[in-house]
Parts: sequence; C-alpha cells; structure tokens
Amino acid sequence: MKYSITGDNLQFVNVEFMPGEMIYSEAGSMIYMSGNVRLETKAAGGLMGGLKRAVSGESFFVTNFYADGGPGLVGFGGNVPGKCMAIDLRGGRQWMLQKTAFLAAEAQVSLDIAFQRKFGAALFGGEGLVLQKVQGEGTVFISGAGDFIEYNLLPGQIMKVSTANVAAWEASVSYDIQSLGIKTALFGGEGLFVTTLTGPGRIVLQSMTMSKLANSIVPYLPNRG
Repeated sequence: MKYSITGDNLQFVNVEFMPGEMIYSEAGSMIYMSGNVRLETKAAGGLMGGLKRAVSGESFFVTNFYADGGPGLVGFGGNVPGKCMAIDLRGGRQWMLQKTAFLAAEAQVSLDIAFQRKFGAALFGGEGLVLQKVQGEGTVFISGAGDFIEYNLLPGQIMKVSTANVAAWEASVSYDIQSLGIKTALFGGEGLFVTTLTGPGRIVLQSMTMSKLANSIVPYLPNRG
C-alpha cells in the first residue's frame, strides 16, 4: 500500500493498493475510486462488531475495498473541514481515538471499542463513555476538525487540553479530566473542566471541535420562524 495526504483544510487521503490487499473505511468516507476497485459493505466482526462501532459513534457497517486486475486507487475524506493523518501501528502500538476520528485502515488493523477508566472523564471530558481502540500491523487514517498538532509526552509529563480537542493518543498515555474551578468557568470562558493527558506517549490535538463548528454556524442559518 502507498498513500499520500493532499489538500489544505479539506484534505484527502489517497491510497494506492494492489490486488490481494484490502482497505476498509467508515461508511460514507470514500470520495473517489478507480474503475477497477470493488467495494463491499458489511458489518465487520458480525453483529457484535457492528454494534460496538455504533456505540462508539461510528456507523454500524464498514466498507471494504479490493483492487481487481491491477493497482487500485481510493480517496477518503472527513465529514468536516479539517485534517487527515496516518498513524503507523506496527510494532504492537495501540492508539485510542475520539469518536468519529476513524477514517480508514489497512486490513491488518483491528478497530474496537474501549471504555473510559474513570466515570468523570466520560461525564465531563467531552468524549463520552466509549472510545475507539485501534491496533495491528498496519496503518490507520484519522480525520479531525481544524488543524492537527502532535506532541510526544515524556514519562510523567502532563498536557492540559480544552474539552474535546483531543483527537487521538497512544494507549500508554493516561487520560482524565480536571476541574478549573467555578470562577474560571464563569468568567474565564474556558469551561469547568479540561482534559489531562499524562505521558509517556504521543498525542494528537485538533484546533476545532464539532460542537464549536456547529455553534459558529448557527447564527448564520436562515430563520424559518
């Protein structure tokens, strides 16, 4: 498999793959494909696998892509203005993704769900009770709103992040929430809680969130009375 990521703030993941290889994606993520690419929509992992994805915020089905008779080309894109990123999971790496971050992956990558370790993180951290976990000897592609920035946290190093601006993090990173205090929440405009990420491991942050994007558009929507 070969891939490239093109575009600025509405990015494509362009994947070239050979017969015998398979790429799968979140249903509806495909933007274009070459004429020799065959697709198959199915509930990977059966009924339980589909239910797990639905619980984590993804669609019940995934779409599998196969190349017939030669190299195939498929382009994937996110559902909001933002960035795409490739994460290499080879070597036993595991990553946690916020809901809706998964875009596509090689067949060797498994997509599962994981639960927040602490109820407070689920209730106030902006990601919900269920997260996505990816692992396997392949590459996974993620998408997010706005721009991405990546940090590699040292053991014990802490990064505090505004709610829901965490796109993905290595499973070695501890994830929790922390209160900023009532005064800061009322007068500072930053909300009552922030996400705390404690190293070691890599983290990927996004500059925009779905809720912020939606709220910024609401004042400009036509008023239908």
